[in-house]
Amino acid sequence: MGYTYYGNYAAFYEVGRVEMLRSLGLTYRSFEESGIMMPVLELRSKFIKPARYDDLITVRTILPELPTARIHFDYELFNEEGTLINIGHTKLVFIDMESNRPCKPPRKFMELLRPYFEK
Repeated sequence: MGYTYYGNYAAFYEVGRVEMLRSLGLTYRSFEESGIMMPVLELRSKFIKPARYDDLITVRTILPELPTARIHFDYELFNEEGTLINIGHTKLVFIDMESNRPCKPPRKFMELLRPYFEK
C-alpha cells in the first residue's frame, strides 16, 4: 500500500517516551535497575494522515500532568513537511518489580519533572 503499518505507531510512541527520559538524563534501564518497570495500561491512536514508507517522522511527546503511580503520555506525530499525521496517548503504571504492585515514581524522576510543571 505504501503506507506505514499501523502497528508501528506504538513503536513510535515508545521511541518518544525513551527519548523524553533520555532528555532528562534517565533511561528505562535505570528504572529497571532500581526495581521499577513501567508496563503500558492503555494505548489510543488516531490516524489523521498516513505516514509513508521512508518518511522521516517527528514525535512530540507531552506529559500533560505530573505522574502519580500512573503516567500519561500524549503524542503528536509529524511528517517531513511538518503536517500532523497522528495523535496518540498511552497510560503506563510504575510497578515495583519485587512486589509486582503499583508504586510511586522514583524520587529523582519527580525532581527532574517538577520544574516543568511549576507556574
